[in-house]
This record gives sequence, structure tokens and C-alpha cells, in this order.
Amino acid sequence: SKSTKELHRMLKQVAEELKEFSHVNKKALDQYVTFTEQREDLLKRQRELQSGEAKIKELVQALDMRKDEAIERTFKQVAKNFREIFAELAPGGRGELVMQKRLPGDTVEEHDEEDGITDGHEKYSGVKVKVSFGMGEVQTMQQLSGGQKTMVALTLIFAIQRCDPAPFYLFDEIDAALDSQYRTTVAKMLEKQMEDVRNPAQFIVTTFHPQLVNVSEKIYGVSHSNRISRVDVITHDDALAFLASEEVQRDAQQLQEETETAMEAEAVGAE
Repeated sequence: SKSTKELHRMLKQVAEELKEFSHVNKKALDQYVTFTEQREDLLKRQRELQSGEAKIKELVQALDMRKDEAIERTFKQVAKNFREIFAELAPGGRGELVMQKRLPGDTVEEHDEEDGITDGHEKYSGVKVKVSFGMGEVQTMQQLSGGQKTMVALTLIFAIQRCDPAPFYLFDEIDAALDSQYRTTVAKMLEKQMEDVRNPAQFIVTTFHPQLVNVSEKIYGVSHSNRISRVDVITHDDALAFLASEEVQRDAQQLQEETETAMEAEAVGAE
């Protein structure tokens, strides 16, 4: 056995040796256990998020497929209506809507800057209009005159109306750039749409020409005197007499020329 003095000496020596390890973290084991538990929790959370991401991607893909199917189904019906209505509005003419699909590598310019949302997975890039009037060659929208563009626009509105009708439509001088023949066909189409048993529609129209007046059910005349405008219900005969006046015809002709000039200038600018 060792003496007390010898034991104290050994204790002092061991204490001196332990001073060399004073920098060692004595809580390392506890911290290791804690961090290991945290790591397991984070890995579990990561797996949950990855699973949620996969389900969200599946949902988005399914919704995209349903959206594309709905677009194609609706477009097919609108395109069919467009062909039929254009043939009625422009006898002897042909009209066609062509869906343009986005090719691989095409960029999407439209995006929501505020939310940072881009439609990078959009399948379609737009709709192309191809028409011919009478025996003429097929033309695109950029090649059409002002009156022809009006006919195409009205055809598209009527085609959509047959698929998804609105309760009423407000047209402001839609016949301004049209000649007499097309004014008559447009008036007949309005009358046909109004009398449609399945999807009747109401059309509120302003005009300086008799063709639309002839198919109207109710007519309001707008007069201006002493800087005051007045609106009165008038008869068909009164409306036709008013439109037949020289001053009104001159104003209507001037308006038609201005409209055609503006549309042609717009077409040149687009080219």
C-alpha cells in the first residue's frame, strides 16, 4: 500500500496532466446526442416535403392535361362555328382558325413580374386566322382591309357566342367600315342570333346605316340641340328617314373613310 503522502503526490500529478485537456468540450456527448436527434427530425421533414412536392407535381400535370383538353375541345367548337358563320357573312368565302402550338425551345414572353410566375409549360402560342373573301386567295389578318378585319372580328364574336353566350352585347358602329352587302349579312346574322331558341342574345348597336335598323326591335334616336343630348324612342320609319338625310349620310361616309384609313394605317404599322 501507498502512503498518504505518496497518494497526494500522485493526485497532484494527475491533476497537472488533466490541465492539458482543459480545452476539451465536456458536453460533446450530450451535444452529439441532441444534434443527432435534430438531424433525424430534419431528414424526416425533408422526406415529407419531397413527398408533398411529388404529389403537387402530379396534380399540376393532371390539371395541365385537363386544361389542354378543355382548350382543344372549346377551340374545336369555336373553329367549327367560325367556319359556318364566316360562310354566312361572306358568301363564297372561307374562314379558318388555326391553333398554333409552341415548339421546343420557344420562349414565353408573357409573365407575371410581380409574382414571378411564368407560363413555361404552356402548350399553345396563339391562334392564327386564315380567310378568303369570294374567290380570292387565302389571307392573314395583316393582309386584310379595315372592313374585312371587322368581318373577321364579328365572326369570332358570333362563334364564341354560340359556345358561351353572354346576356347582351354592345356594338358601337360595327358597320362603319362595311359595304352594303356585308352590312346586310351582318344584320341577318344579328337577327338570327337574337332569335336563337337555345341561346338568344340581346344586341345593343349604334349605327348610321339602315340595314341594322331594319332588324331592330326597338330604336332610340339621339339628337343634340343647344349643347344638350336627347334620347327618344322612335319608329322604324322615323329612323330610316333620319338616316336618309343628306347630312347624316355625309357624316357616315366621312366616318367610314376615317375608320378605314385608321385600320389600314394600323395594319401597315403591324407589318
